[in-house]
Amino acid sequence: MRVLAHFAPGPMVRDYVAPESDWLDIRWCAADDSLTFRRELPEAEVIWHVLRPLSGEELRSAPKLRLVHKFGVGINTIDVDTATACGIAVANMPGANAAAVAEGTVLLMLAVLRRLLPLDRATRQGRGWPTDPDLERCRDIGGCTVGLVGYGSIAQRVAGIVTAMGADVVHTSTGDDGRPGWRPLPDLLAEADVVSLHVPLTAGTQGLIDRAGLARMKPEAVLINTSRGGVVDEPALAEALASGRLAGAGLDVFAVEPVGTDNPLLGLDNVVLTPHVSWYTADTMQRYLSAAVDNCRRLREGQPLTHVVNQPTGS
Repeated sequence: MRVLAHFAPGPMVRDYVAPESDWLDIRWCAADDSLTFRRELPEAEVIWHVLRPLSGEELRSAPKLRLVHKFGVGINTIDVDTATACGIAVANMPGANAAAVAEGTVLLMLAVLRRLLPLDRATRQGRGWPTDPDLERCRDIGGCTVGLVGYGSIAQRVAGIVTAMGADVVHTSTGDDGRPGWRPLPDLLAEADVVSLHVPLTAGTQGLIDRAGLARMKPEAVLINTSRGGVVDEPALAEALASGRLAGAGLDVFAVEPVGTDNPLLGLDNVVLTPHVSWYTADTMQRYLSAAVDNCRRLREGQPLTHVVNQPTGS
């Protein structure tokens, strides 16, 4: 079975799939290597997809393609409608990255609340003793109200972690879910010291945290985003952070990825940035590979696939 894996593997990944080499013919292609991707596409039966967008034109150029398997949950980078029309199944891996993203979310919270990067720079410059008056603005998570926008598996893990650290937790979701701590979004934004985003990117969540939403937040509050960049109005966020209207932000995702060097968020010292890697740990990758190999085996043996998100034509 020919698999086009759209990412550059490390030794651990290669070692993990090596025992399947008698039936899996995996062609590795870095996300930014469009030439190799288009060359391999016509023979691919399965695509292992990570982040680089997969267009309808590319799907139509793959006559043997039967499955696009997302390494993760969000499928906004796949033209699912075209895949469905072409009879291509699209599957994802719900829950496989929940532990890593939850930990990455809390990591960003701590880094922003405790001014980790400015302190790191000061220490490297020989200014090791705390003379910066901005240290008075550092916060304990345990002294904060953490507001979770979206309340799926990742957000619930975050809630468990920060609750253990002493935080009060409130959350919002599509409607009142009857759980303690539920708030309408406007109330959550006004109440929380830390607002953390955990929603998929859809037509309903595009620009969800807009200029008006940011204005509702406390000036001393911070925004954390490990979901999708498009959920936030980035220009409005950059303005709020630059003006001091918002204390800080921790961002793992951006409206355009890879993030451009001209993005104004990159020039702000009250922002901690990572390049959409909160999910990326050896443990998560092993869970991804296990699920991907299992679905390839199911496809080969004519068994039902797991976690298919569409109804391909002819299925």
